[in-house]
Amino acid sequence: MSNIFSKLYNNKKRELYFERDMSPDKSRKLKTDIKENLRIVHEYLSDCDDVITRTFYMGQGNKHQMSLMFIDGMVQMQTVQDDILKPLMLFTRQFPLEYNVGEKFFNMVKEGLLTAGDVKEIDNFGEVILGILSGDTILFIDKMEKALIISTRGWEKRGVQEPSTEAVIRGPRDGFTETYRTNVALVRRRLKDPNLKVKTIKLGRHTRTDVGIMYIQGVAKPSIVDEVLKRLNTVDISCVLESGYIEQMIEGDWLSPFPQLRRTERPDVVAALLVEGNVAILCDNTPFALLAPTTFLSLFQSPEDYYERWYIVSMIRILRFIAGFFALTFPALYIAMTTFHPGMLPTDLALSIAAAREGVPFSAVLETLIMVVSLEVLREAGVRLPGPIGQTIGIVGGLVVGEAAVRADIVSPIMVIVVAVNAISSFAIPSYSVAISFRLLTFILIALASIAGLYGIMLGLLGLTIHLVTLKSFGAHYLSPFVSFRFSESKDTIIRGPLPSMEIRPGYTRPQDFDRINDRRHDTIDKAGDESADK
Repeated sequence: MSNIFSKLYNNKKRELYFERDMSPDKSRKLKTDIKENLRIVHEYLSDCDDVITRTFYMGQGNKHQMSLMFIDGMVQMQTVQDDILKPLMLFTRQFPLEYNVGEKFFNMVKEGLLTAGDVKEIDNFGEVILGILSGDTILFIDKMEKALIISTRGWEKRGVQEPSTEAVIRGPRDGFTETYRTNVALVRRRLKDPNLKVKTIKLGRHTRTDVGIMYIQGVAKPSIVDEVLKRLNTVDISCVLESGYIEQMIEGDWLSPFPQLRRTERPDVVAALLVEGNVAILCDNTPFALLAPTTFLSLFQSPEDYYERWYIVSMIRILRFIAGFFALTFPALYIAMTTFHPGMLPTDLALSIAAAREGVPFSAVLETLIMVVSLEVLREAGVRLPGPIGQTIGIVGGLVVGEAAVRADIVSPIMVIVVAVNAISSFAIPSYSVAISFRLLTFILIALASIAGLYGIMLGLLGLTIHLVTLKSFGAHYLSPFVSFRFSESKDTIIRGPLPSMEIRPGYTRPQDFDRINDRRHDTIDKAGDESADK
């Protein structure tokens, strides 16, 4: 059913697809009268006290007017003063009285006087307004039907820090920030490849947020790049404040509880997946990048899986999948075993559970719901409170509430153990999106287990498997490489093979270049070994 709604929704989006220019009034051209240009700009930006206009004159007789416009707090004032105002006010005053402004003077200002790094010509009010609101400085020159937009962006920003949601023991400690250009630079620092391409568009009718896609030409499949661009161009929304807006607008199946794009705040993860053939989506004002396509298995992988030896990583990955199974099914299994199938338990364990539940006034289903809901409330409260207080609420609240509930015979001790194992297992899943999806599906399995026991759980898992098999992320099967199994792609799944044996890129990205390791590397090593042996 979800696939039917998704197809209808996607068809509607594709019908709405069009190449649009989101710059306002781009067809409205600048005038030759500088006063008229300033008046029109002030009409657009009326009641904006932070918009600064600096007017000065050139020539010995103050014959020609020049004006700067920028927003206070969004520009580097040192750049405005030293690279724009200082050269213009010092040199233009030396021009003779009869000097006329024309194309020659305009080019001299652009190419010879301004010492700023990025200067461009513009000829319409749309680009003027967008430039001012983006933190650039606009230079108007009298009697010219065009202006200069000078890059002076320099608002306050957070420095590069260690990611808080993807902690690793071994690996880089730098993470993305809320500044788009800084994030692009962090990726380029790792991939010094001229084939690394960056395309930037603006989304949000009010926010005009910079959104860029990054990919490696010759590795990423062009059809995936085009599909990402196509879906981004269908996004017609009033504001884009975080990459979550984009994720929800461009995902294929919006009824699925599972994420169809991988999100990360680590530049090394983005760089590694770009090399594998993925496409990255970077959004201004957020430290989280999106990666497409993605698979279910990749969401269980951690960045340090490739920094440690293969047998250690393989063991840790197996533990993650076991933890994921417990996070999804443990409360439901408790209900099924105690309510419908007690004969499947060892006799001593069944008697122990029965003795522990003696005096509990609620059924196993209601008891489980009380504890699971209480755990979710404590977890949400711990997240919303300040750091030190949140940790205190999580630990003390869990201990106090659990102990008090057991002493009051509201729940049994075994129920506290079941819920604790369920919570700890969910923390072992690297992706928060998958962990929260499992928390939602836990309630569905609890309902099925309360109706039909193990049969209900199996029906729920069967439906979940069918959904995962049919789910796709930008054309890639969500359960790749198991859907179209190839042994060469199985070396980086539940078990990670030795790094030298992983010679090809994953097939779910359908890369143009499948070779990850050049075979000539082995020939070079063998040749060096033979020469050493001869010596």
